[in-house]
Amino acid sequence: MSLVCLVTGSSRGIGLAIAKNLASQGHQVILNSRSPIQEEVLTQFKDFDQPVGTVIGNIGDFQDAERMVQEIKEQYGQVDVLINNAGITKDGLLMRMSEEDYDAVLQTNLKGAFNMCRHIVPLMLKKRTGTIINMTSVVGITGNAGQVNYAASKAGLIGLTKALAREVAPRSITVNAIAPGFIETDMTDALSDRNKEGMLNQIPLKRFGKVDEIASCVNFLINNRYITGQVLEINGGMNM
Repeated sequence: MSLVCLVTGSSRGIGLAIAKNLASQGHQVILNSRSPIQEEVLTQFKDFDQPVGTVIGNIGDFQDAERMVQEIKEQYGQVDVLINNAGITKDGLLMRMSEEDYDAVLQTNLKGAFNMCRHIVPLMLKKRTGTIINMTSVVGITGNAGQVNYAASKAGLIGLTKALAREVAPRSITVNAIAPGFIETDMTDALSDRNKEGMLNQIPLKRFGKVDEIASCVNFLINNRYITGQVLEINGGMNM
């Protein structure tokens, strides 16, 4: 059965990998980004069964999130799967972190997920089914020096996941979180060899994860309707 799947922050990296994997399963995928999605990204979907959709806007803005959901509702009628993947970092030690950098990270990572859930959950309640997957992080579980804003946003997202899961379970809506560790992306590719070595020393499996390994876990959570309120850690053993 083809599902309407919205993946926020899906113009690159983990979000794009999730979107492509869902499209390969025959689902109707809607990409989201704050800025227009480049043609080279869209062409990666040309061979899939369903034409890829796009919705451009800022999930961190409550009214803009509402507008995007309304556009999706008008075109597709529903949202069966919401993947709250969009996120940013503005790292720095607490004593050097500005209020603006703290607020910006929570506005996108935590408030953005709330905004999308707030506008999409009513559609799922009406249908009495739905799947929400929030992309959190191992940092939201273990903490990390220099990332108090990011850690707070991702820990908050875990709390949101568990609370919302309890609220909507009676309507057969599942809400789970995925907490990746260090994943191979363009961001890790740009790191120095010294930094990479330091990161790999924290991972018992001695390698970075692959974006496809995250995408396959999204499929698992969509297909298993008896898992809700859980955090699936994918980190090579960083946190056990």
